[in-house]
Amino acid sequence: MDNNKIETISNLFEDKEIRSVWDSEKEEYFFSVVDVISALTDSKDAAHYWRTLKSRMIKEGNQTVTNCDTFKFKAKDGKMRKTDMLDMRNIFRLIESVPSPKAEPFKIWLASLGKERVDEAFDPEIAVNRAIDYYRNKGYSDKWISERLNGILNRKKLTDTWKENGITKNYEYALLTNEIYKGWSGMRASEYKKLKGLRKESLRDNMTDIEVALTNLGEIATRDIAREERPQGLKENLNVAKRGGGVAKGAKNLYEKETKKSAISKSNSLNYKYIDEQKQIEDKKGKKDE
Repeated sequence: MDNNKIETISNLFEDKEIRSVWDSEKEEYFFSVVDVISALTDSKDAAHYWRTLKSRMIKEGNQTVTNCDTFKFKAKDGKMRKTDMLDMRNIFRLIESVPSPKAEPFKIWLASLGKERVDEAFDPEIAVNRAIDYYRNKGYSDKWISERLNGILNRKKLTDTWKENGITKNYEYALLTNEIYKGWSGMRASEYKKLKGLRKESLRDNMTDIEVALTNLGEIATRDIAREERPQGLKENLNVAKRGGGVAKGAKNLYEKETKKSAISKSNSLNYKYIDEQKQIEDKKGKKDE
């Protein structure tokens, strides 16, 4: 893992601390195996428990162990010690190997996800209603939800148009989307998320009404220009995406002129906050040096 691309969060499971790191290059969380073991088993020596379990898993040929990364965390004695880390998928595999009653809620949740997807295949409205309920429970207004759902539909129309114009690879869709964002906000999606203090969370779910509206406008404009001119390939479509973002930028400038406030907000809708442990350590060192 590259330390320059990792930050630290904590307190993810009840009152137990599970140390986690975010790899911004892979866009993936990695969780401390020992902390997960401690949360699931209440073991007095989670490190010893993990060493024993790890040895058994290796003998059984379990591939989860081979997927472990290591990261140096600050231990209770103040020293930085290497800790085995697993990503989300392999943490779930680990849970399957831990004989603990506390593991059952995780297993039940995973099973329910599968059932929900089957139900939605027969009745797509279930998924729509689930999304509406989710947003309402998060405190979003019905007006915001309506704009968000319309945005999802318009986004689908845009990606369909891109596909008709020769765009087939995921990275190409990402580049085109970034061009629209840069066109009106001056930032790529990753930079916009960083401004709002986001990681894997949806950027659009953490936008204000005006931010959602400008995003939608940029994508609709891009779609309509692309339908009219039929650009082919990535280079031509990037040019159209930039112009579509420019349409939204014009609306953004007018909004800011009339309202006397920025259309871009640092705010998000998260009910939690990430902690950069490394930065805290550096800040403390700086204070001592003063």
